[in-house]
Amino acid sequence: MTPIEENQIVENVLKGECGAFAALVDAYKGMIFNLAFRMTGSRQDADDLSQEIFISAYRNLRQFDPRKRFFTWIYTIGLNILRNHLKKQGREMTRENAARSSSKEGIDQGAQAERDVMQAQEIRRLEICLQKLPTDLREAVVLRFYQDLSFEEIAAISDASLSAVKMRVYRGFEQLKQLMNK
Repeated sequence: MTPIEENQIVENVLKGECGAFAALVDAYKGMIFNLAFRMTGSRQDADDLSQEIFISAYRNLRQFDPRKRFFTWIYTIGLNILRNHLKKQGREMTRENAARSSSKEGIDQGAQAERDVMQAQEIRRLEICLQKLPTDLREAVVLRFYQDLSFEEIAAISDASLSAVKMRVYRGFEQLKQLMNK
């Protein structure tokens, strides 16, 4: 969705066409869910938090600056809600929680070829290791490698300098490599 289309939809919603917001939800629901899932490791939490993010964006739509991208604005809202959620839970996701979450949501290994099972195990192991990263590093890695955002987009979303974002991504990636090699 182009910034012009985003701004037009926002303008229409602010004029009273509440249903127009559904186009923004449709455009970004997958990315927001993926972000929430990668940050929490739980599909249930990701569902709930995705809804909370869109509700918050809708309620605060008047604060949106049309000179900026809606995409960046909603990701910022999403990261703030996710950070608050993680703090409220009083924990970073532990290895046991990540393993429990991954095994419940894993793939049916009995129906796969042996190499697919090995690949699925590596993916689960990566998800467990990702949950061990500090929140700021996990956030940077998820946005860069799972959401495929540029460093500039991550800097705009996280309100950090470009060099700080690059360093967080680098440190997160290095810590992730160390965890995977254990």
